[in-house]
Amino acid sequence: MPKSRVRKKQVYTPPPTRSARKAVSPPWLAPTMLACFLIGLTWIALYYVTGTNMPGLSALGGWNLVCGFVLIVAGVVLATKWR
Repeated sequence: MPKSRVRKKQVYTPPPTRSARKAVSPPWLAPTMLACFLIGLTWIALYYVTGTNMPGLSALGGWNLVCGFVLIVAGVVLATKWR
């Protein structure tokens, strides 16, 4: 029976090294993220508590929920950038 050919392995080359620089989020990110969470939560809570009695919120009607959730989603998006 004939002997199979042996494949030659290539010499191991380690992956390139990256610099030792740490990825740090900007200082404004955490306060902005928390502010978006809190303002969005407060907006929705005020809409439910006051109903249509508050002058600024009554003009938007049901869009108040959209505004509050947009702020909360903006906080979540900023949270993904935080390191």
